[in-house]
Amino acid sequence: MSGLDDDLGEREITSAADMEAWGREIGARLRAGDLVVLTGPLGAGKTTLTRGIGAGLGVRGPIQSPTFVIARTHPSLVDGPPLVHVDAYRLGSPAELGDLDLDLDASVTIVEWGHGMVDGLRESWWEIELERGWSGTGLDNACGTSGPAAADMEEAAPRLVTVTRRP
Repeated sequence: MSGLDDDLGEREITSAADMEAWGREIGARLRAGDLVVLTGPLGAGKTTLTRGIGAGLGVRGPIQSPTFVIARTHPSLVDGPPLVHVDAYRLGSPAELGDLDLDLDASVTIVEWGHGMVDGLRESWWEIELERGWSGTGLDNACGTSGPAAADMEEAAPRLVTVTRRP
């Protein structure tokens, strides 16, 4: 495995543009055989990060969530490995992910909603957890703020990102 060991730990990412830029940095370091699991709630930035990773790898786009097709392969435009982008949200078990018969050795594989779903596919992988937070907005989740302004502020709120290596 290559690329994400320098990113282990926590970081705050303050915008979607910064999330995509970090993804480009990650994509430039990933190699065939690397597996990355993205975990976080809807709207946390999983697909935005994957879009950046695809750009860093130099793969054909567009990168969008593969929710309904489960997995999409994006071939390289620069003679590198393809990106396999998986959305495990609708899968019921790790066995169903295994049944997709993904070529993990020849591609960089990103699995959204993959927490607890990739055990047994590789000896080790990276997990990136993205949390939406109110840090820096002056609001607190406990105050019960709601309505359109709160939704806009949540979208603009920084993300707390934690990178770990598994197992």
